[in-house]
Amino acid sequence: MKYKHVFFDLDRTLWDFEKNTEATLNEIYQSFSLNLYFQSFYDFYTIYKKVNEKQWELYRQGSITKEFLSTNRFYLTLSEAGNDNKDLAREIGKKYIHDTPLKTALYPYTHEVLSNLKQKYNMYILTNGFREVQHLKVNSCNLQKYFIEVITSEDCGYMKPSNDFFNYAINKLEVNTADCIMIGDDLNVDIIGAQNSGIDTIYLNHDLLKHSETPTYEINNLKQLLSIL
Repeated sequence: MKYKHVFFDLDRTLWDFEKNTEATLNEIYQSFSLNLYFQSFYDFYTIYKKVNEKQWELYRQGSITKEFLSTNRFYLTLSEAGNDNKDLAREIGKKYIHDTPLKTALYPYTHEVLSNLKQKYNMYILTNGFREVQHLKVNSCNLQKYFIEVITSEDCGYMKPSNDFFNYAINKLEVNTADCIMIGDDLNVDIIGAQNSGIDTIYLNHDLLKHSETPTYEINNLKQLLSIL
């Protein structure tokens, strides 16, 4: 076998981020009576996604802390609807962080594929995100049995696609890049980031998006991994 070590991204690769997030936000919308401020759940969800994306970009740049992000994304969302209640935003932020990682929707074939690959490879999760949240997702979905270690951006102080993130993982795990392959859904963060660090890649292109990059392999569902690895 060419590879010994397989790196998996978590969100949107194994853990269905959109489905789990939407379910949690729908519960929040109901329990906090956010229909008083938004025309519909879709209105709330759409505004939140735009705000959250911008806040995460600031977090990736090191401009804000995770504590600030956790509250401010909901404060700014509420503000869009004319609600200036920071206490409400803080409570929603706490509930979101508590509830979301307990959701267990995974992409099709996740357990089947991981169970198969575990017999042949050393497997690890390399993920951006908060340490406690990402570990809870893994445990809630009973994924921990497949992986030797979960490395988060918070562990090493850098985020994918930084070379520092991948170098940290390589050094911590004491492996050679030639023996490793990275699987992820984000072309820039997972694929280009890993390739820039000398690691082969498998791009999980769920939606068959057109692009001009050259990952080592490309698939559109997890089961296709079994024909590569």
